[in-house]
Amino acid sequence: MAFANENDVEVGETIPPMTEHAVSVSLPTWRANVGYEEGEEWVLSKMKTGYPRFFIHKSIERFAVDIVAKCGSAGERAMLFPSYAAASRCLAFFNRQVPELDQRQVRVLNLVPEAEKARSEKLAIISPKISAVIFPKDHFRTAKTYWQHSGDGISSRRAEFCHDLFTKGILVDLATLSDSSRFCKGPRRYQKKTSIDITSLTDKPNGTAEPQDPTRFVEERFGRNLELSLTTNAKLAVRRRIAGSLTADVGLPEALTLEKDVERTRKVVDFSEDDVYLYPCGMNAIFSAHRNAMTTKGQLKSIVYGFPYIDTLKIIEKFGPGCQFYGFGSSEELDDLEKRLESGERFLALFTEFPGNPLLRSPDLERIRSLADKYDFYVVVDETIGNFINVNVLPYGDIIVSSLTKVFSGDSNVMGGALVLNPKGRHYDKLKRTWDEEYEDNHWAEDSIFLERNSRDFISRIERTNANAETICDVLRAHPRIKQINYPKYSDTRPFYDKCRTPNGGYGGLLSATFYTKEDAVAFFDNLDTVKGPSLGTNFTLSSPYVILAHYGELDWCKSWGVDANLVRVSVGLEESSKLVKTFTHALDAISK
Repeated sequence: MAFANENDVEVGETIPPMTEHAVSVSLPTWRANVGYEEGEEWVLSKMKTGYPRFFIHKSIERFAVDIVAKCGSAGERAMLFPSYAAASRCLAFFNRQVPELDQRQVRVLNLVPEAEKARSEKLAIISPKISAVIFPKDHFRTAKTYWQHSGDGISSRRAEFCHDLFTKGILVDLATLSDSSRFCKGPRRYQKKTSIDITSLTDKPNGTAEPQDPTRFVEERFGRNLELSLTTNAKLAVRRRIAGSLTADVGLPEALTLEKDVERTRKVVDFSEDDVYLYPCGMNAIFSAHRNAMTTKGQLKSIVYGFPYIDTLKIIEKFGPGCQFYGFGSSEELDDLEKRLESGERFLALFTEFPGNPLLRSPDLERIRSLADKYDFYVVVDETIGNFINVNVLPYGDIIVSSLTKVFSGDSNVMGGALVLNPKGRHYDKLKRTWDEEYEDNHWAEDSIFLERNSRDFISRIERTNANAETICDVLRAHPRIKQINYPKYSDTRPFYDKCRTPNGGYGGLLSATFYTKEDAVAFFDNLDTVKGPSLGTNFTLSSPYVILAHYGELDWCKSWGVDANLVRVSVGLEESSKLVKTFTHALDAISK
């Protein structure tokens, strides 16, 4: 009987299909992925969206075009940010990268609600504002580099909402307002408040507030009524889930009445949601961790240990004094680090993933923590792949970061990031003061509401993807044409993973496979009946030729660190296990044929 292909999604279609704010995009064949990287028109012309930091959403681009048309000049483009502080960082990046441009050529335009037109509950609470960096269009690559690496850019939902206000003349150039009606918010030292401007929120640290009664409503341009209090409470619920003190799969009103510490998944004394900070995306959390670490300790090189997600390394290399890169994540590299430290070399922080992406190797956090305590550097752990239901890395890190876009959300329709400070870390007081001074909440209101709704059942979803991933690993490991399966359970670094594994934790939903030949890899991928595109942690199984997609311009460099160009990465979803077995068996059969 012929195998029925259920997941044919056209090149360039959103994933999930017909989803306006989708996080992923369909690249269903090996050739399509290469065509995307090569800039081939047959792929690019069909792209309805892309991964948000690599592809500027069309809603954002339309808004940027209108801003330039009204406030800029011919030959200019704009990159949009949620605050003046974020735009100023982009401007500083421009000044470093292209110092010959003057302030007339690269400048910040601040758009804020005009006082008379903005007297509504809606705008007072959501506080929409945009800071646009306007620059000569020939330097788009510089602006795009900052956008991609930093994660500081606006979300597509914010763009749609604010574009509507801009079109109606409600969002205007700050420079055109009288002094009495001006405001421009940045970090706290610039009279900052959170992006949701509620007095009861901003009077307390880290955007905390008591839950409010859902008595007020706002008519959104999307045709829905939205309870204003959900904006505040959604963020509080998300932060409690990340803190491990809210684990029940219940609606928002009930969630906020539950006892906070009924069941704690992060076993660190005194840890609470007050030490959890939300960011527009996971990379922005990493970017902020590096920037604020330099604020506290000065301009020191950092260490990246283990083969990392591409932009983590780029941040360390481009936004500081340099990087000591240990791409294998081996014990021998820790030996080398220890020798450097013993000889007097000093570092700002060690950045690592637990486990790494895409090789799923786990670092020896216990040894790293010991070195950090002895030689005084921060430990920053990205727990996105492991996730805190499976592993508890907080005792070993000073700062824990995570992408909430992935399995925490699952629905592939909203971006988010989190950063956690360890209250028992030796540097906690210094770091906490810095975050209290520097942090601004730029996670857009509607994004927060989607994130809260999506994450209510994240624990049960993680348990299911754990089981499904192990099942798929068993199928792949039994096939003679598979060269290697990368999964924490079957890695030689499993002891390091198990040391951090929670009592009921599994090994995650992400795995990767390599093949003896490129032809086998292509045959497997093209015949694998899953949706295919960037991202991971989705509720549906999502596959990609990850190294081609993430590192196309540096394949030889990847190979030097043991990362095969023909690797296929699979983020296992919630489908029935028996169905997944048939899907992967069919793809393996295609290799034999």
